[in-house]
Amino acid sequence: MIKILMIEDDIELAEILSEFFLQHGVEVVNYDEPYTGISAASTQPYDLLLLDLTLPNLDGLEVCKKISKQKGIPIIISSARNDIEDKIKALEYGADDYIPKPYDPKELLARIQSLLRRYNKKSPQEDAQTPPKSALFKIDKDAREVYMHNKRLDLTRAEYEILTLLISKRGYVFSRESIAIESESINPESSNKSIDVIIGRLRAKIEKDPKKPQHIISVRGVGYKLEY
Repeated sequence: MIKILMIEDDIELAEILSEFFLQHGVEVVNYDEPYTGISAASTQPYDLLLLDLTLPNLDGLEVCKKISKQKGIPIIISSARNDIEDKIKALEYGADDYIPKPYDPKELLARIQSLLRRYNKKSPQEDAQTPPKSALFKIDKDAREVYMHNKRLDLTRAEYEILTLLISKRGYVFSRESIAIESESINPESSNKSIDVIIGRLRAKIEKDPKKPQHIISVRGVGYKLEY
């Protein structure tokens, strides 16, 4: 499960985001006091920092600078401060993204997932520490093809996009909403049933018994993950 450190003094907002993210396989640990948050960042492993700027005792820009120097984790600024100078300083101090308040939690979740994918791709040190994955699936991005046991799967565009998304983070639970957002050929407003239908077609193509799937696993009330 992805683990996010949040430093946010709006307790109500922190609780709303924490509950929403937990439904999508993301754990959030929030600190409303910046120095406590900085200490947590230096002593505990986190996948990403979600940081407010208007904080008590220490401005969020200084928090960003300190944590960026301490830890090589991606940072998203979540702030109602929309001054261009704050945005520029935040990026100069090590932030990777800046989302102005108010925002839809779905958009923030999509930004987090996108940033983590990019961050993991450009971090060879992390890749070196990650155990090699099974060669069950192979992806040819140029040809937009997926091979299973070295046999090409006959996939539609939507099936290709969803399967490669699941392969990209084996074991990670993707909500139906995030699957729709991340798949170019699927309307973000598509119903959950539309996603379920495509998942059903994928299972028919990769599972020995689609009724008892071993690879594309349903997580009740959340979405789907890939296991192999």
